[in-house]
Amino acid sequence: MQGESLDLSHDKSGSTVIAHMTPESQVEAMLRGQIADIVAGTVFVFIGVSACLIAAIRRRSGVRLVLWLGIWSAMYGVLQLSRGDSSFVAALPLWLQRWVPLANTASLYLILVVATIAFLEITIGPYRIFLLVVIFSALGIAIAAIAIFLRTGLQNSLILYNNLLATCSLVVLLIIVMVPRLSRRYIALPSRGVLAAGMLVFAAEALLANLMRSLHLRDAPILDSIGFAILLFSFGYVALQRVAASERRLLAIESELEIARQLQFSILPREIPSVKNLRIAAVYEPMTAVAGDFYEFLPVDEYRAGFLVADVSGHGVPAALIASMIKVAMQTVAEWAQNPAEVLRRLGSVLSGQLRGQFITAAYLWIDMEVRRAHYSAAGHPPLLCLRRADGALERIESNGLLFGVTAESDYPVGEVALQSGDRFLMYTDGIVEPENAAGEAFGDRRLEQIMRENPLLPASELCQRLLVEVVAWQPSSRTQQDDITLILIDVL
Repeated sequence: MQGESLDLSHDKSGSTVIAHMTPESQVEAMLRGQIADIVAGTVFVFIGVSACLIAAIRRRSGVRLVLWLGIWSAMYGVLQLSRGDSSFVAALPLWLQRWVPLANTASLYLILVVATIAFLEITIGPYRIFLLVVIFSALGIAIAAIAIFLRTGLQNSLILYNNLLATCSLVVLLIIVMVPRLSRRYIALPSRGVLAAGMLVFAAEALLANLMRSLHLRDAPILDSIGFAILLFSFGYVALQRVAASERRLLAIESELEIARQLQFSILPREIPSVKNLRIAAVYEPMTAVAGDFYEFLPVDEYRAGFLVADVSGHGVPAALIASMIKVAMQTVAEWAQNPAEVLRRLGSVLSGQLRGQFITAAYLWIDMEVRRAHYSAAGHPPLLCLRRADGALERIESNGLLFGVTAESDYPVGEVALQSGDRFLMYTDGIVEPENAAGEAFGDRRLEQIMRENPLLPASELCQRLLVEVVAWQPSSRTQQDDITLILIDVL
C-alpha cells in the first residue's frame, strides 16, 4: 500500500520475517501522505499573518479588508494543519497538542463569521443587513458549538447548521456578484470581474467536493486548498484595488491640503510693518495643514498701525475657509483702523451671516506712537498682556464684547493704554494656554505670564520661539499639537 513500508529480513532458517514499521518510519509515511496539506496550511497561515501585520502597520480604514482576509487565511491554514490525524500535530509538544482540538473547533465555526465580515467590507445598501444577520447567526452557532465541545468533546455537533448557513450565504452572494444590476447596487467595487471569477471557481469546487462525498467517492483534499486559494487571491486583488484607490484619494487630499496651506499662508501678512520705536514679532503655528487662526496688520503711516488676531472655532478646512473670509472682510474696514470698536463691529456684521453656526474670537490693538497711546478692544478673546519693564508689573487688559457669530450687531468697549518705553504687549490665541500635560493640567495663563516676567530682556522674536518650546515641553511627547497657535509680540522702544 502507498505510504506503507515493510522491513524484510531472513532468520537462520531462511524464512522471511515481516517486521513492523518503526515510529520514525510511521511519521515519515504520514508526512508523505499529508505533505500537501501541511504545505498548504503553512502557506495560508503565513499569508494570513503577513496580511495582519501589513494592516497593523498601515492602520487606515482602507486596509480593514486586508486584516479580515488575513485572519480568514490564517484560520483556514490552522484547519489544514490541525486535522485529527495530522502528522504536524503529532510533531508538536504535548502541552500544545492539548489545545489543538479547541483551536480546530473554533476555526471550523468562526471562519464563517470572519469570511462574512470580509464580504461586509465591500458591500453597501440593504444587503449589509443580510450579512449582519449571517454574522450574528454564525457567531451564535459557533459559541454554542464551542460550548458543546468543551462539555462533551464533540466537534461536529452543529456542523450541519453551520454548513447550511454558509451555503445559503454563498449562493446569495454569488448571485449578487454575478448579476451586473445587483452588483452595481450592492457591491462597492470599481470592477467585479476578478472577484466573480474567483467565487465561481470556489463555488464549483465546493459543489464538486460535496457531490463526491455524498456519493462516497474519495476526493482530493488539495482541490479544497486550490479552490480557497483562488477565492482568497481574487479577494486579495479586490483588497489591493481598494487600498490603491484609498492611497490615491489620500495623496490627492494631501496635495490639495498643501495647496490650501500655501494659499492660507499667502493671505497672512508678508512682512512686519515698520513703525517708529516699535519692535514687532509674529508667530503662526497651525495644528494641521490649515488653521482657523488669523492675524493681520493695518499700517497707516510710520507712527500708527493696527494689529488684529482672530481665532475661528474648530480646526482644519472649515475653520481655514472662515479665516480666509476674515482677510477679505478686513479690506472693508481699513478706513476705520484707528477705531477698534468700529473695526470689530463692522467685522462682526460682515461675517455673522457666513459663519453657519461657528464662532470667532478676535482682538484688535491700535497703536499711535506719535502720541504714545494705544486703544484696545476684543470680541470674546483672551486678554492683552502688558509687561511694564519700569516696575515689572504685568497687566491683563480685557475689553471684551460678544464673539462673532452670536448676533449680527454688537457693541465693543475700548480700553485706552498709555505707552512707556520698555513696555511689552502680547496678543495670542488660546492655543498657547490650553495644551495639557500628562496629568491633564493646562499650560495656563499663569505659566504664560511667568515666562514673560522671567524673560524681560529677551528679544521679541526669541521670546515667541521660547514660548513655543515651553508649550511643546509641557505636553507629553506622544501627543501632537492640540490647537492652532498665533502670537504677536510688540516691544515699545
